[in-house]
Amino acid sequence: MRTTYITAIVIAIALVAWLASGALNGTREGTPPSIAELNRQQTSVQEDYQPTQVRVSVIDASEQRRTVTVRGKTENKRTVDAKVELPGTVVKRPVERGTVVAANDLLCELSVEDRQVALVEAREALNQARIEYQGALKLKQKGFNSETAIAGAKARLAAAEANVNRRQLDLAKIQVRAPFAGVVEDVHQEIGDYVTPGSNCATVIDMDPMLLVGRVSEQDVMDLSVGQEAVGYLRNGDVVRGPVTFIGQQNDPTTRTYAVEIELPNPDHTLRSGVTTRIEIPVESVLAQKVSPALLSLDDDGNLGIRTINEDYMVEFHLISILADAPDGVWVTGLPKRVGVITVGQELVTAGERVDPIFQDAGTLKAESKPDTSAAVDTATDANMSPKAAVIAL
Repeated sequence: MRTTYITAIVIAIALVAWLASGALNGTREGTPPSIAELNRQQTSVQEDYQPTQVRVSVIDASEQRRTVTVRGKTENKRTVDAKVELPGTVVKRPVERGTVVAANDLLCELSVEDRQVALVEAREALNQARIEYQGALKLKQKGFNSETAIAGAKARLAAAEANVNRRQLDLAKIQVRAPFAGVVEDVHQEIGDYVTPGSNCATVIDMDPMLLVGRVSEQDVMDLSVGQEAVGYLRNGDVVRGPVTFIGQQNDPTTRTYAVEIELPNPDHTLRSGVTTRIEIPVESVLAQKVSPALLSLDDDGNLGIRTINEDYMVEFHLISILADAPDGVWVTGLPKRVGVITVGQELVTAGERVDPIFQDAGTLKAESKPDTSAAVDTATDANMSPKAAVIAL
């Protein structure tokens, strides 16, 4: 019996010792390595790692004009439908569609009818009222007329004068004239047509000056001001220039855009209304570079950027903004004034990785300044940007 107890105690002690040894070993294995151990491991990995070979082009920035681009059209400054004010028959219409007219030129003329006779009758009534008023004044001087009689005669004289003026206006209104110099775009009546007040006679448009009209976003409108020189590229290839004459103060509630107008001289009427136009308004000078669109890539957050290398041949990812399109590339901002852009192999490397660069055109990297964020257009801040980041150039 005693031997059995001793054997059980020995087995229990051995079991506890075995369990204790496993717990201690597990604790040591679960302890995280020290910083020194991590550094040694990283150094060992870097010594065994062969840097990826990439092709690099060194690009210098150049000064470019940042422009606000607007999709718009040409538009004549004024359009007026000249209307008749009296009923009558059209007896004369000396203009046709396309006729160039000066201000006050005749467009339509109505029949006189009884308007001339009514004018003669009004003039005779005016003479009678004038004689009666003068006679009333003479009677007053002799003491045979009252103030009331004098006032009545004076009122009749004023009414007669007003009637003459009314008849003269009616006679003048039989002629419908151009309100300003322009071009007759359309005619609405023919000789012999009977018209009523409010009927259209002809449509006259003012072609000089011509306007370029468009709408800009709430972001771009803050950079515009009246008087800035704008350039318009017409659909037929013509280039026109003029100052900004109007910037809307209230946006469209649907598109949240603001109206913009540019005034263009058009004395020979060569510009037509309604032609699609690309409008560019230079707003400031910035440093930018021209690169191939194939070099653009996205980071994990979907921001547009370019992979470059620094003087230590470490890959950096710079956020950029597209300034303008060019036939052989795009102008961008957001890179250093001098930067090594990875042109071949950029999809094989990531930010923070060391590479083995092959420089094109015998270019070299020198010390750069910090990014010129004032020149960048809406360039976001990137946590991976090195202190050398600035603007990309041609």
